[in-house]
Amino acid sequence: MEGKNGEMSKHSPSGKIWVKFKRNKLAFCGLFFLGLLILLGILGYLVTPDQSPMANTMHLQLSNKKPGRTFHFLIISKKTDVKKVNLLEKMLYGQPADFMSIPVTTYRQEGNQVYAREYIGDDERAEETIYPLVQGNNHYTQTFWLGTDLYGRDLLSRLILGIRVSLSVGLVAVLISLCIGLSLGALAGYFGGKIDALISWFMNVIWSLPSLLLVIAISFALGKGFWQIFIAVGLSTWVDVARLVRGQVLALKEVEFVEASKALGFSTSRTIMKHILPNIAGPILVVASANFASAILLESGLSFLGFGAQAPMPSWGGMIKEHYGYIIMDAAYLAVLPGLAIMLTVYAFNLLAIGLRDAFDVKSENVTV
Repeated sequence: MEGKNGEMSKHSPSGKIWVKFKRNKLAFCGLFFLGLLILLGILGYLVTPDQSPMANTMHLQLSNKKPGRTFHFLIISKKTDVKKVNLLEKMLYGQPADFMSIPVTTYRQEGNQVYAREYIGDDERAEETIYPLVQGNNHYTQTFWLGTDLYGRDLLSRLILGIRVSLSVGLVAVLISLCIGLSLGALAGYFGGKIDALISWFMNVIWSLPSLLLVIAISFALGKGFWQIFIAVGLSTWVDVARLVRGQVLALKEVEFVEASKALGFSTSRTIMKHILPNIAGPILVVASANFASAILLESGLSFLGFGAQAPMPSWGGMIKEHYGYIIMDAAYLAVLPGLAIMLTVYAFNLLAIGLRDAFDVKSENVTV
């Protein structure tokens, strides 16, 4: 039911769900935070200070610099074979740099030459070196708001690009788990008997295996890589969906509207797809939100162990792996910041799942016909 202007009515089922969800302030905050992450992930390189592919511009002299440090850079050469990409390609893949630069402490121009002292440390002073004058703008200043990592790369840029890895793995893994879980759960719950016993036995076997070990085993079979991790995580998170769908279908298959569809001669697939599954959409959304959080944790764990996204692709788990040794030193933020990003993202998905559970009132198990 819609209002006069086509807006969602508060008295319609979907309107009531939205009103109940908005009343949960924590869940709404979680949804807002996830929306912000999605926006940053989509914009990608358009909002990162380092717009090179995978934010992989290295300046080893700037290794492990504190947040907020500003450095001056001298452009020492131009690259003529770098293609300028359009806005969409830049947003998705970045723009390769068309120059080479070095951090400097001082520089001066004399004729067609530039005399510069390269930055080699806060307490050290390099000898002056002569470089050819580059036409146009030959210097720039960059502020590293969250500091630099072990290889002198901008940490903020890599954190932003890491959003894409986590959310894309979570999304694809949830889609895979929904496809498998909905299919097997619906078949088990609707037909029962030997089919139910066989599928339930298979679910119990997968359920008994530790998720991380199962994902590692699948990764060994498929090989290391970004795309393989999608499948591996998805194949390890479908059991929750299947168990939920099986229970819901068992409860719904004896109600009047399902019996009516059978009496009218509708096919089994139509009865399941159009009459049963739409009535259990709420619980499925709840478990999908929880699985999204689990998929992000699994991907981070795999990247930490070296089975996930491979360097130089920025991944929050991989960033923790590279810098966990600095936790006991004065650069703990290198591992704490990506760990905090993982924690907040998973917490936001958990808040979203709780909000959806309360909005759909899953515990009451009401059947809407």
